[in-house]
Amino acid sequence: MNDTLLMVNRRQVQETAAWLEKKLPVIPHTAIMLGSGLGNLTTYFEKPEPVSYIDVPNLPTSTVMGHKGEMVFGYAEDKPVLAFRGRWHFYEGYLMSQVTFYVRVLRELGIRNLVVTNAAGGLGQGFRAGDIMLIQDHINMMGTNPLLGPNDEYFGPRFVSMSNAYDHKLRQLAEETASRLNIPLQKGVYLAVSGPTYETHAEVKMFKILGADAVGMSTIPEVIVANQCGMKVLGFSAITNVINPGDTSPVTHEEVLDAGQRMESRFCTLIMEILKNIPKGE
Repeated sequence: MNDTLLMVNRRQVQETAAWLEKKLPVIPHTAIMLGSGLGNLTTYFEKPEPVSYIDVPNLPTSTVMGHKGEMVFGYAEDKPVLAFRGRWHFYEGYLMSQVTFYVRVLRELGIRNLVVTNAAGGLGQGFRAGDIMLIQDHINMMGTNPLLGPNDEYFGPRFVSMSNAYDHKLRQLAEETASRLNIPLQKGVYLAVSGPTYETHAEVKMFKILGADAVGMSTIPEVIVANQCGMKVLGFSAITNVINPGDTSPVTHEEVLDAGQRMESRFCTLIMEILKNIPKGE
């Protein structure tokens, strides 16, 4: 049964990639996943061409408010880019294979660079709502791993090194770009939980002890699969609120979206400049 499931999964990946190859004007070298409240980056694209997730074979739908549910092909100056406005979350009830399906499709297409973004609560000292954090590393507290189960070597090795999960050279590019544009850039460790509940006071204390600077409910599964597929990853967290133990003010998803929109200009300026200069990949 497992072998059959693996074959079906591979066929679906290849089928979706083949459909996109015919649909896209050109295969880009870079794709970007846009988190909650950050989807308006695509309005900065030249010659944008949207495609609804509903129209793409085998692609799940996105159900979370603030996630548009479409991919947009466009250009950052002369660099073609494929952006995803809306991701698939484990807490929505999707299997990890569905959450990460698009990553395997990207690799099948030959896309080598993946930029991941998310909205996150800030834990780091000196962090403020509205900060942009460059993800240097992560801590997986989601209670599972997308590579659990039978492994299909077609997609990559069984045991995957995560020592350079967020590519060092791409992080250097991000820091240099932020410095040149005079955009403040925090750096830190991103921690992901399964969600959809926000953190308790005790959990916040624990995450800080573990060394986390931001906490969210996504991204890590995609990064793990991208590393298995041999892709280079660059990651950012939009710090939408700062979490302090003992703070009784409730966090709402609407506040997360609002904060993302308030930092939109700085975020989009930074990301677009990075996309213009990101290497093609090996």
